[in-house]
Amino acid sequence: MTIIVKIMPKPASLPNRDVAVLAYDGLCTFEFGIAVELFGLPRPELADWYRFRICAAEPGPLRAIGGFTVTAEGGLAELETAGTILVPGWRDIAEPPPADLLDSLRRAHSRGARLVSICSGVFVLAATGLLAGKRATTHWRYVERLAAAYPDIRVEPDVLYIDEGQLLTSAGSAAGLDLGLHLIRRDYGPAIANQVARRLVIPPHRDGGQAQFIDRPVQAEGAALAGLFDWIRANLADDLSIGRLARRAGLSERTFLRRFDAATGTTPNDWVTGARLARARELLEGTDLAIERVATDSGFGTADTLRHHFRSRLHISPQRYRDRFAIA
Repeated sequence: MTIIVKIMPKPASLPNRDVAVLAYDGLCTFEFGIAVELFGLPRPELADWYRFRICAAEPGPLRAIGGFTVTAEGGLAELETAGTILVPGWRDIAEPPPADLLDSLRRAHSRGARLVSICSGVFVLAATGLLAGKRATTHWRYVERLAAAYPDIRVEPDVLYIDEGQLLTSAGSAAGLDLGLHLIRRDYGPAIANQVARRLVIPPHRDGGQAQFIDRPVQAEGAALAGLFDWIRANLADDLSIGRLARRAGLSERTFLRRFDAATGTTPNDWVTGARLARARELLEGTDLAIERVATDSGFGTADTLRHHFRSRLHISPQRYRDRFAIA
């Protein structure tokens, strides 16, 4: 399994919960809908939710994919006070974004705002020059074009999203949901992020990268192993060797490995490690348990093993992760 998120130091203190999403002619409807669903949907059950607005990147009305138009309440001037700015895709990766839009994004970044892209929206962030020397991702269909057009960007082809502090990028459109939940987790903690995920009927942490979605036929194995995945998550501290998992699935080890790869695109050991990391992250964010207890409860056994996997997968230590993301 590959790195899903690279965590950088905290950005400057800003009203990150003041969110602006860009609208443009040729708007990518699904990506735009993700931004609205995650950050613009009223959630009266959650106090002090995001303040949300739509900002036109150019004069409207703005045509959206699907045959309708969007009329935004504000323009680029609205970005001046936003703490988080989302770019929901871009209409044509070969078309340079408007110069005034790029200038507005650069100014927002200079004052500490978070800039977030979904799918092809990374080409807008790349055009600002702000991603130079940093990691970024996009849909697997576009990674070669991004790397060729911007050789100074460290393009990660097989991740769901990347967090570089103030600059966050997601892979294909649906990965925008993963990145959005990550932002909610940063801003409100794991309990609230999990609650939003449940309402969306999606997992709060999705394992793996883009490779499992590239040129792979739809398989029935995922549904067949769904019960096993749930059992693993509920028994992370147990012996989860391949032999035991195969027996629980009622399969020979050879058949189990083949079906597991077809369902997940990775090995059982890598998948289990990812599930244990997800649990460890939740414990570090939402509890004050000692690192040794976190290691035990998440199935890593020892603090040294936990630290090894955090550094290998997330490029950060468990303690620094807690310092960065723990609920105040």
